[in-house]
Formats: sequence, structure tokens, C-alpha cells
Amino acid sequence: MNKVEATSSHVIGKTDSEDKSALWADIMALIKVGIINSNLITAFAGFWLALYFTGGILSDYWGKLILMVAGTALLIAGGCILNNYYDRDIDPIMKRTKNRPTVTGSIPLKVILAMGILTSLAGAVLLSFTTMEAALIGAFGWFAYVVLYTMWTKRRYTINTAVGSLSGAVPPVIGWAAVDPSPHAAAFILFLIMFLWQTPHFLALAIKKCKEYKAAGIPMLPAVHGFAITRRQMVIYVACLLPLPFYLFSLGKVFLIIAGLLNAGWLILGISGFFMKNSRKWANLMFVYSLNYLMILFVTMVLVTLPGVVN
Repeated sequence: MNKVEATSSHVIGKTDSEDKSALWADIMALIKVGIINSNLITAFAGFWLALYFTGGILSDYWGKLILMVAGTALLIAGGCILNNYYDRDIDPIMKRTKNRPTVTGSIPLKVILAMGILTSLAGAVLLSFTTMEAALIGAFGWFAYVVLYTMWTKRRYTINTAVGSLSGAVPPVIGWAAVDPSPHAAAFILFLIMFLWQTPHFLALAIKKCKEYKAAGIPMLPAVHGFAITRRQMVIYVACLLPLPFYLFSLGKVFLIIAGLLNAGWLILGISGFFMKNSRKWANLMFVYSLNYLMILFVTMVLVTLPGVVN
């Protein structure tokens, strides 16, 4: 091979690599990998606590755990892909969504629609191999996100955040149902924690991106009614989280102390928003705190019950 051929080969190889990298980035954007990861944490915690409360041992449930994680991930990915497909007309207006493949055209829309449908179906099927209840709960979460949120309330009502919270509250219940399909108070508490957590989390993002939501015509609460009422709503939701950890008192004092401190810290930060002049700076603090809150709370649930589940 002469020098010119070698150079050409190198360029072509680099281009192929870049194409593959770009395709992978597009797929990650379509499935919203950050949303999947955070939801898998709560789904795993639900699975784990179901083992703890029912006296199960992790080593006996590896197969179900793998199916639950894979099924939940695929079902969420499918819902996110369909959300992107439906929102392709408004995504070009918003800075954080304008580079999605549904906007750039890097992946054909027919392919994206097929991906969303097939991925959703695959997720539901995998969950059905754990328990049918887990599959049905997962299907409800998918319906709440794709139909009730994306297609119905997102562009019409300021309660879109609360409606969307239904889907985000489902993963820990999916995890629980994969082990124990019968109703349990602890699974309901996990659902409530996630339902209440999401409104201050997403309203903080809505304050940060208020101008973009206005431009896109999405009636997020701060874009329609302003920052003052949004702050009040956020604080109310955080305050409602305060008693919930005490319903999980059987997890022990360490969990109750950590959960109590997390809730108190978030409430104090929320109240401080009434005195801060820079609403967007406060919203960013609330958003970052919410992410750490979720991680610390659910990881703590797992760690304090570790001896009972692995032995």
C-alpha cells in the first residue's frame, strides 16, 4: 500500500468510527439513558425490599432480577423513544432537545417508531416472565408516560408534571411485583416517595428552562403561573415527603435518621427559595439536591437491609 492509499484508508476508518459513535450517541439520546438509569435504581430497590420483607434470598432470585432489570429498561426505553417521536415538532425549539435524532433526521422516523414499539413490547414480554403483575404494572407506567403524559396533558395542562409522575413512580413497584405480586404497604410507600419526589425535581428543571418551555408552548407551571406559585408547589411536595420514611420503620434507625436528614435538608433548601433573589440559581440547587436525594435514599434502603437479603 502506498502512502496515499494508507492515508485514504486511515481517513475512511476514522469516518466509520465516528459514524458508529454518532449512531450510538443518537440511540442513547432516543432512549434517554439517564432516565433509564435512575429508574433502574428504584426498580432494583423495590425488588430488593420485596426480598427483605418476604424473607427471600437474593441467590434464589438472580434469574428474576435479570429479567426484571432488562424488561424494565426496555419498557422505559420504548416509552422514551415514542415520546421523542411524538415531540419531534416541538423539540427543535428547545436547546436541550434540538439535537435529538428525531430532529436532525440522522435516524429515519419510521425506524424510530418501529424501535419504540418493538422495544416496548420486548420489555413487557420480559417482565411477564417474572410475574404477570409486574408486566401489567409496567404497562400502566408505559401508558401513563406515552399516552396520559406525552399525548394528552404535556401540551395542554400545567398538571402534566403530576400526570408524568405516575409513570416515574412505577419502577419500584415493578421491582417489588417481580418478587411478590400481592399488595404490600411498603410497595405503596415506595410509589408515594417517587410520585412526590418528581414534582419538585421536574419543576426545578422547568424554572431553569422556563424560556424554552414558553417558546415551545408547553404549559409548565413556571411558564404559565410564574416562579412564586411554582416555589410554593415545590415546597408543599417536599413537605409531604417528611412522614413517609417512618412507614418503613422496620428498616431501622440508620435509615430513618438518613431519610429524615435528607427530607429536612430538602425542605430547608426549598424554603430558602422564598428569600433568594436568583430563582434560577435556587432551582439549580433544588435540581442537584433532588438527584442526590434519590440516590442516597434508595442506596441506603439497600445497604441497611443487606444482611437479611444476601444471607
